[in-house]
Amino acid sequence: MTLSRRTLLGGTLAAASLAAGRPLAAGLAIATPPQTLGPFYPVTKPLDRDADLTRVEGTAGRAVGDIIDVSGRVVDRHGRVVPSALVEIWQCNAFGRYDHPRGGRDAPLDPSFQGYGQDVTDEAGGYWFRTIKPPPYPASANWMRPSHIHFRVVAPGAGTLVTQMYFAGDPYLARDYIFNDIADPAARANLVVTLAANPMTLPDDAAPPMASFEIRLA
Repeated sequence: MTLSRRTLLGGTLAAASLAAGRPLAAGLAIATPPQTLGPFYPVTKPLDRDADLTRVEGTAGRAVGDIIDVSGRVVDRHGRVVPSALVEIWQCNAFGRYDHPRGGRDAPLDPSFQGYGQDVTDEAGGYWFRTIKPPPYPASANWMRPSHIHFRVVAPGAGTLVTQMYFAGDPYLARDYIFNDIADPAARANLVVTLAANPMTLPDDAAPPMASFEIRLA
């Protein structure tokens, strides 16, 4: 995926938001709360580490699972856009397994799923990823982790934020220890996204559902 296409997709919501003089979603004056890095941050990052996790360079086919786009902006505590920030994501595949030495559950790997991706925010603070919606998976005998995507943002002059993005309507959110470790309900709500129609349709690529996730650095 070229930078120009990434800019078109990732910057669409950010540009519309700036034109309207408002953030991408209401209630984001609260800083995005940090969360644990977790045990599955890649030990060795894949050679193919672009923003499209659904295809792996050198392999045929596409990742198993429901494809989604994740797009948004990175802004500072005053709502000013943060360009040139490194945004990393990592997650389990459609079978609930991470490509990690400690992720060896009794579930298969998907050779067409990248598992990790990175993007750099553009001049409007926008980023974009194409991935799959991850399934819930058992963290222990009595604990199911809800669907989530890990984020790590390294912003020039603004430090590093590690957090997680969740999906509205997930039945496991109410009992997730990590999600509910955030005491403020409004801060928790800032980590939950709703999948909606994709505003950008390209002639050679069907547009999957999109999640808008604005990241506000503290």
